[in-house]
Amino acid sequence: MMRAIVAAVWLSAAAQCGADDIRYADPSDPAEALYENAAYLRDSGNPAGADETLRFLIRRYPGSRFAERARMDLERQGATP
Repeated sequence: MMRAIVAAVWLSAAAQCGADDIRYADPSDPAEALYENAAYLRDSGNPAGADETLRFLIRRYPGSRFAERARMDLERQGATP
């Protein structure tokens, strides 16, 4: 499932951006891929999807450095982590 999420992130970014603009997530770190996917969703005008992705990241990878970033992002926006 995580491979599918990573692939979706890459394909979504490739469809929306020029080749020089794509930020690649480390495929060996699914927490990073989820964090980048949340950023993409927010930039694309889907803040609810971004918040849900960040919450999933926190639940699935609670000890990850990206989970900590996700908590801070949600708190900064006034959302519940």
